[in-house]
Amino acid sequence: MSFRTTHELHQRRAGRNIGLALVLLGFIAIVFGLTVVKVTSGDPMQAFDHAPRPEMAQDGSPVQGD
Repeated sequence: MSFRTTHELHQRRAGRNIGLALVLLGFIAIVFGLTVVKVTSGDPMQAFDHAPRPEMAQDGSPVQGD
């Protein structure tokens, strides 16, 4: 029983798929690395929750509330 050789189109497609997989893995690694650095930096972070908080005002500017 003989196997057919792989068509040239399938070889090109496989190469593109491998390239895309490497790009996606690189993107995931960058996002993960940035997340780790941000979490381990130790800076106190506050998220914006749509509530006026004077301690988050910059340069002494007044905080506008409802």
